[in-house]
Amino acid sequence: MWPASSCLDAPCGAATEMNAEDPVDLIEAAAPAARRSRQARVRWGDHVVTIGGDAPVRVQSMTNTDTVDAVGTAIQVKELAQAGSELVRITVNTPEAAEAVPYIREQLDRMGIPVPLVGDFHYNGHRLLTDYPAMAQALSKYRINPGNVGKGDKKDRQFAQMIEVAARLDKVVRIGVNWGSLDQELLASLMDTNAQRRQPLDAKQVMYQALIQSALSSADYARELGLNPDHVIISCKVSGVQDLISVYRALARRCDYALHLGLTEAGMGTKGTVASATALGVLLQEGIGDTIRVSLTPQPGEARTQEVVVALEILQSLGLRNFNPSVTACPGCGRTTSTTFQELAKQIDDFLRAQMPVWKERYPGVENMKVAVMGCIVNGPGESKHADIGISLPGTGEAPAAPVFIDGQKAMTLRGEGIAQEFHRIVEDYIEKRFGSVTAAH
Repeated sequence: MWPASSCLDAPCGAATEMNAEDPVDLIEAAAPAARRSRQARVRWGDHVVTIGGDAPVRVQSMTNTDTVDAVGTAIQVKELAQAGSELVRITVNTPEAAEAVPYIREQLDRMGIPVPLVGDFHYNGHRLLTDYPAMAQALSKYRINPGNVGKGDKKDRQFAQMIEVAARLDKVVRIGVNWGSLDQELLASLMDTNAQRRQPLDAKQVMYQALIQSALSSADYARELGLNPDHVIISCKVSGVQDLISVYRALARRCDYALHLGLTEAGMGTKGTVASATALGVLLQEGIGDTIRVSLTPQPGEARTQEVVVALEILQSLGLRNFNPSVTACPGCGRTTSTTFQELAKQIDDFLRAQMPVWKERYPGVENMKVAVMGCIVNGPGESKHADIGISLPGTGEAPAAPVFIDGQKAMTLRGEGIAQEFHRIVEDYIEKRFGSVTAAH
């Protein structure tokens, strides 16, 4: 008998069978709040990436190559774009880097990679954008940090120079405030004002206000200088999860600009991944954030594209976008001491990701496919039935037979040593038959 506490809201002993005439309480997922922002259009040639408005949440990343190395930078941009980055930012910090930008763009165009390039400017962006017009034109978007454009009287003048170039060339600008390089004059002024309050705020609250005020006042000034308000994107980056959530909730209430979302210096490996997923997941679920970047410190030997993979997984896990067919796999337990299902799950997942650049054009809709690779008969058949195609492998001590389910129905049972290879072929055949027919119909 179940314990009394399991009766929940019904009195113990009440009928538990569902009657067709009974009203049904629907369980609904909490939908993100509607925050309709302005929409920016980041262009390169005929290729347009919309950010904000009714556009999906966009994924972007940043190279870590020396921009002066035009070939090496173009190769990494290509890798990031093919991994799923819809915009790629590059450092433009010296005259030599500025001179290299048009060549990077040229290399990408030759390779058939139309991904828009974003120029990251600090300290000397006003000079570079003015002195290197070919660079200014080759970039599709500029990132300007209000804390690093100059001090005193120079600040407004140098900021204005950058905005005037953007307005003239019809470029999108991200006004990107960072608490590691916050405008110290503004922060000091707000601290002084706070000290005179009857009940002063704590220092962190003043920091939040400084971040938001720096971004929004800079955006207002950019509009005064002639920048299209739809071309303004805002970010206020911090490295703490709770700090980011607090700042962006306030920022979202105070403006209708598209918001670039991401932790700055998120960290390495598991720490950076978990922190980014936690912070971005909370805000995206609340409808806050129009484009994201996951700023991971690469582990030694790790590909730069890992930050893109994590960003895609965050959006796909939230159900906001689909990029790759999802693979459901059990964690394993004492019933699955064999590594067969682990190896098969990884093989299928790697295979699907590797093929997606080709499949995007050949098989429309394949990114929505669900595959299940389960380790034993406990949950295996059930999960496999819920997937488009699934396999339930035998657990420890069970007969070496693996039922395969296609579109919810048991299609066959695989036996012997070649189960992995056979299932791999079945997946390929399924994709061709189901999604290839979509292409043929068009």
